Amino acid sequence: MDIKELNSVSPIRVFEESINGGLGKGNLGVIVSRHGLGKTACLVHLATDKLFKGESVIHVSFSGNVEHVINWYKEVFREIAELQSLDDATMVYNSILANRVVMNFSQEQVPVEKVLSSLESLINQGSFKADAILFDGYKLTIADEDDITKIRDFAKKMNLEVWFSVSPVRPDVVYDENGVPNSLLKYYDLIDVLLALKYDEKIDKVILTVVRAHHQNVPKPMKVNLDPKTMLISK
Repeated sequence: MDIKELNSVSPIRVFEESINGGLGKGNLGVIVSRHGLGKTACLVHLATDKLFKGESVIHVSFSGNVEHVINWYKEVFREIAELQSLDDATMVYNSILANRVVMNFSQEQVPVEKVLSSLESLINQGSFKADAILFDGYKLTIADEDDITKIRDFAKKMNLEVWFSVSPVRPDVVYDENGVPNSLLKYYDLIDVLLALKYDEKIDKVILTVVRAHHQNVPKPMKVNLDPKTMLISK
């Protein structure tokens, strides 16, 4: 299978359909769940799909070192390439690396203004035209709402989409039936797309639910799940 065919049959096309065509430039998307359900793998799968389409992504990790994130990309690419019998897999992987940058920040030590300034310098002075930024492991539920507004304004100003992976920090949070913690509710007006992950032991899959899609608050199961073996989005 060549890269064009792979893009056409990717479960990400169904994922995008479930959120009314995708996240879109200038918008914020959030993937939320308890710890260990596959949010980072989900983010990396979304990013890898963009790389396959020739888009550029910046992966900003707030919870681990750069090498750990790079290994995630290698593993997700390997799973996709083997599953779809991708032609010239090694050549394809090497070709997409130029369109991906991985950065690491400490949320506690680096203010959001500094993070955004670094990203803007990379895009403008570094001539890296990003299409999407992934905020992996950002502690959104305890962040200042003004910081989230700044990130949203940055997404609009730079005309790119921003995805967050979020797990609650406090132990006393209450989850609803879709897996959304009550500590996230105060940010709803700033979130364009909200996806919740929850493990269903009956079918041994992680269920993705669209909780919010471009100002529509009508929770519905997505037409894809996370495969618990590969942690990839699957039909």
